[in-house]
Amino acid sequence: MDSNNPASDPAQVRTTCPYCGVGCGVLAGADGSIAGDPEHPANFGRLCSKGAALGETLGLEGRLLHPKVDGQRTNWDTALDLVAQRFSAAIAEHGPESVAFYGSGQLLTEDYYVANKLMKGFIGAANIDTNSRLCMASSVAGHKRAFGTDTVPGSYEDLELADLVVLVGSNLAWCHPVLYQRIAAAKATRPKMRVIVIDPRRTATCDMAEMHLPVKPDGDTALFNALLVHLADQGLWSADYVASHVDGAETALAAARKDALAKTGLTAEQLIEFCTLWAETEKVVTVYSQGVNQSSGGTDKVNAILNCHLATGRIGRPGMGPFSVTGQPNAMGGREVGGLANMLGWHLDLENANHRAAVQNAWSSPGLADKPGLKAVDLFRACADGKIKALWIMSTNPAVSMPDAASVADAIRTVPFTVVSDIIERTDTTALAQVLLPAAGWGEKSGTVTNSERRISRQRAFLPAPGEARPDWQILSDVGRRMGWETAFAFQSPAEVFDEYARLSALAVEFERDFDITGLANLGADGYDGLDPIQWPVPKNAPSGGRFFAKGHFYTEQGKARMLPVTAPEDAGQEGYRLNTGRVRDQWHTMTRTSRAPRLNAHMAEPYLEIHPQDALVLGLRDADLARVSGSGETALLRVLISSNLQPGQVFVPMHWTSQLAPAGRSNPLVPAVTDPFSGQPALKAGEVEIVKFEAAWYGFAVSTVRPSLSHPYAAIAPTEAGWRAEIADTTLPADWEAEARSLTGLAGGEVSILSDQSSGLARIAILEDGRVAGLVFAAPQPVAVARSHVISLLGQEMSALEALAGRPGADRPDPGATVCSCYGVGINILKAEIAAGAATVEELGQRTCAGTNCGSCKPELAALLAQAAPPLAAE
Repeated sequence: MDSNNPASDPAQVRTTCPYCGVGCGVLAGADGSIAGDPEHPANFGRLCSKGAALGETLGLEGRLLHPKVDGQRTNWDTALDLVAQRFSAAIAEHGPESVAFYGSGQLLTEDYYVANKLMKGFIGAANIDTNSRLCMASSVAGHKRAFGTDTVPGSYEDLELADLVVLVGSNLAWCHPVLYQRIAAAKATRPKMRVIVIDPRRTATCDMAEMHLPVKPDGDTALFNALLVHLADQGLWSADYVASHVDGAETALAAARKDALAKTGLTAEQLIEFCTLWAETEKVVTVYSQGVNQSSGGTDKVNAILNCHLATGRIGRPGMGPFSVTGQPNAMGGREVGGLANMLGWHLDLENANHRAAVQNAWSSPGLADKPGLKAVDLFRACADGKIKALWIMSTNPAVSMPDAASVADAIRTVPFTVVSDIIERTDTTALAQVLLPAAGWGEKSGTVTNSERRISRQRAFLPAPGEARPDWQILSDVGRRMGWETAFAFQSPAEVFDEYARLSALAVEFERDFDITGLANLGADGYDGLDPIQWPVPKNAPSGGRFFAKGHFYTEQGKARMLPVTAPEDAGQEGYRLNTGRVRDQWHTMTRTSRAPRLNAHMAEPYLEIHPQDALVLGLRDADLARVSGSGETALLRVLISSNLQPGQVFVPMHWTSQLAPAGRSNPLVPAVTDPFSGQPALKAGEVEIVKFEAAWYGFAVSTVRPSLSHPYAAIAPTEAGWRAEIADTTLPADWEAEARSLTGLAGGEVSILSDQSSGLARIAILEDGRVAGLVFAAPQPVAVARSHVISLLGQEMSALEALAGRPGADRPDPGATVCSCYGVGINILKAEIAAGAATVEELGQRTCAGTNCGSCKPELAALLAQAAPPLAAE
């Protein structure tokens, strides 16, 4: 195929989505047109709601367009000279370990490579870590303990070939929607295919599962230990495979036998059903994600899963194996270049003197880091302790995303010199830096990413870089040259960076490691530009891709895999509520990109606390109340969402909101900085919180053509098609509703109309400019009940104030209700109307409304609406 431009539309460029680790191919145009690439082997044309809305995120509002020093615009030479001078001075006075880089799984491989080379090879310390530490470090550690290298054995195709797919700690429907749809499509073709979801919380992913196992938090290790024992007792171990290719089997089994089944939180019947189905189905794939990794015992969880696949030899063959799915677009690429503090590139070991010598020789570097650097949590603790004198943060927002986030912000503030390179000017983290460097973003820079199945794909530019923005590899190279290493950082293009990286994968071949892309060396500019998606390994003169470990040959010293003795942690009990954090369907990380797309804000427009009805009753909480949630010395205010999807004693809070959009709604300040001892990955799903009702004097909902104020105790704002929406609450009633409305909406002019009822506490304020709605505020002593989607649609419309203040549409303009399908903007009222009119299946709803016919992420919600509307079964 023509890798740059599909023949159907030469104005579109083939590139790769910048969101999760699925690595979907995208056809993108400079006009903002976005489509799935039907020829990309990760998605075959499918896109999720976030990917489909990428064109709406390309505007320049809020972009960092010029270098800044101490808040003042400057030029690149001045900024880069200052960065190089301050880092060099810190190294000269305090040593190389006094400086640190903190990067991101959203960096391209070329960016990652230059950063890793600069820090480990030339500065001479290993203090380079990334936010990938927060999402998949436990998987890396588990892979290395079992296989000798961080190898993902299988391919996405295995998800479709399996007869049983087990999803552990993975809400695939919301977090990796395209993989969810691939499994759902395969299941529709082969109805005998089975799906099991293992998760303390019932999620949208359970919609396609025959079995949901609501394990206790961190009960996964005990569950897979029980499976290992069952496999042994039923004589289902692969004796030949284990004898020839695996060490440690008996020790692992002995440890598994000691683990208490009660730690799983499951009934004996559930355990037997799960173990029997897994044991009797040869073609089984066990998919795991953040629910496994983000734990103080995450690495042990990974190895408990790997133990079962190794014991049965169900690894590396079609339709079977363990499968780690990553959360970020280039988390895998970062692992490959050694972008974590305890790694070298090409899956070589930092602790191995021969590996270090080979890399140092290849780079001609003055000295190579000879010990692991600071992992993310420890890195920011070192900042707080004054050990880090110069810090460079790239393409991420740790003041929001790290656990104990408030302390992390304080720690960054402590560093004498902090640089942030990013595309957005105002984030919680950029506010803490002395130097801001404008980075080129998705669609503006070129490079490669590697997805969860080891597939390398190109990201290509289809837009000019705005202002003075530059790609990260170039910024890093500029600093490296200024620090005195002109030859080592003389890169002039991402193709040159990639070529050096690919050529030096010969080191992996020399040391008999898995990572071989020597077949991609010497591509030249044209070959690099036209590179098709390709799965590694890519050896010279041999086929690329494939699966690992079906015939053994692991990368340990003995050449055998290792089964690890692991046990689940003891239940220490809890005094408060167990806090689980995670993602919502239509948002991404800290929302700097997704919040720019109005349709992605329609499904979940504010942070919330999901809580079991039993707990809500005890706490006196009702749906849509606000709750004060306290943990780790910090407090958040969150909208209450009562749901039986959780178990009593557990609550869920999404991790996306920042102080830019909801200052009181941030989740990660509530989470203590507890980490896995092997991987250093934080336990972001194991906070303990106290909850009380927030007693507000009034609640409000507002829309405005101007960005609203965030001055209330509770405020959450989001962009709309014509302006902004805001949810607010306060403990003090306004003395003057007009002044309050103008302050909230930011509208100084226009004609104000007020409807208020002092006895009921209701107030409605409209601000019209030239007869068009510029702002509306609805206030009440309880959570405001208005047709929000209708009110949002009034912005900019010509109408009377009285009509606007009705808060509900007339008969000629039915209210679509809360958005269910973000791709097509289909609201719940429209869906209910079609169900009442006879739509009986998800497919029929799709035919009538288009809901669920694009990314399919809303299909579980469509199914739930149909189930709610179904008449009760007659008693037998």
